[in-house]
Amino acid sequence: MSVPETATGLHEALRAGELTAREATEHFLRRIDDRRELGAFITVTAEQALAEAGRADARRAALTRDERARPAALPPLHGLPLAHKDLVDVAGAPTTLGSAALPHPVASGDHPGVAALRAAGSISLGKTQVPELGLNAYSENLIAPPARNPRDPGRTPGGSSGGSAAAVAAGLLPVAPGSDGGGSIRIPSLACGLIGLKTGLGAVPTDLDRGPVDEFGAPRLTVSGPIARTAEDAALLFDAMAGSTVRGEPAPGTGRALRAVRAAERLTGLRIGISTASPFEAAHPVPLSAEARLAWQTAAERLADRGHRLEEAALRYDPRYPEAFGIGWMAGLSLLELEAGAEERLVPFTREFRDRALARSRETHLAAGAALQEIAADLRRQWGAYDAVLTPGLTMLPPDIGAFLALPPEEDYRLQCEWAAYTSMVNVSGLPAIAIPILEVPNPSAPGTLPMGAQLIGRPGSEPQLLQLAAQLTA
Repeated sequence: MSVPETATGLHEALRAGELTAREATEHFLRRIDDRRELGAFITVTAEQALAEAGRADARRAALTRDERARPAALPPLHGLPLAHKDLVDVAGAPTTLGSAALPHPVASGDHPGVAALRAAGSISLGKTQVPELGLNAYSENLIAPPARNPRDPGRTPGGSSGGSAAAVAAGLLPVAPGSDGGGSIRIPSLACGLIGLKTGLGAVPTDLDRGPVDEFGAPRLTVSGPIARTAEDAALLFDAMAGSTVRGEPAPGTGRALRAVRAAERLTGLRIGISTASPFEAAHPVPLSAEARLAWQTAAERLADRGHRLEEAALRYDPRYPEAFGIGWMAGLSLLELEAGAEERLVPFTREFRDRALARSRETHLAAGAALQEIAADLRRQWGAYDAVLTPGLTMLPPDIGAFLALPPEEDYRLQCEWAAYTSMVNVSGLPAIAIPILEVPNPSAPGTLPMGAQLIGRPGSEPQLLQLAAQLTA
């Protein structure tokens, strides 16, 4: 049979034995090879993937007919091909962190999140392109060609999960796990016309491997989540990610999110706040384009048509946010140890902001962390008045490849904050949020169209409900 287009369709075919894991793996490896110009992958681990697929097929073949009929007889993602950002260790593959300034050791073991998905039955095809150290909203570095947007290869697919999003959007992967510390799942999902779920802190147990706060007392910003073409596909991967332990062991999958999405038609009557306010407005204007505003308004209209109650949310953001987030986001660079002379191999952006982080006292970093904790509590209080809050997604169309790096570091950072003015605040809050494609708009620089989307922010534990709303908005 042909390979199904959706991850859920592929998942069902693999479990039913209509398609082998090796056949699925070979299919996607061919797709990756055919679209190398997208720069989606830094490393492809074809031999390792085919060996894993063989073991998955042998495991299924060893089951009796009765055992195959039981859902728990196979792991929840049996034979499903995935790939991981090159910010995490995958056993047998080099870890580059997207940096020419650091060694690229071949990992002897898996990152806890990778281990959990491997134990859930997935097959890793390789490592996807990222910005250096995962810092930026675009996926360009000094070690590999830039990741390109399949919708317009002259434009960025965003970052830091840009390689993963490009791969999913181009059909090189059925679905992909991403990580999000300031918008790194949602930004590329919006840029590529995908659904991207930023989970709440702790919804994926392996995200708490290093605790709920960082080294300077700030909220832990980075969490994991799925990047997918459909809400069902995102729910399938989220269920597997959520049903794991910090030790990487799979727990019995409940399928809660996938069941919720399949019952999305019944969801109605939510109180949804709508707002275009951004905390970055305290530092500079937020240039919300006509296309971005239209996507936000269209999302609001569709939600109202589904019977939800929409209200203008009078949100007031703490004016300390831009400075506190900027310090907190870059504080970890002060802990980055480099070999002699390696600093010159950093991209200028990283080098500049590392110098700034090193020049700040520990007291300054701790004060920013404390401010972010206070801001997080205020964000949860304000947004908590609603079942969900609807904001714009990205403020403008994806910039061209090289547009950010051509700027001095300070201007580069400001452009990132202007483009993704609604994402990082959710990381500070620790709440879940989802990026959803809403419209197709004319591409002003090439034939065809480009996607524009919106963001929904939820309450703690509301990931299944956010996926339901995404299903409603994309139906």
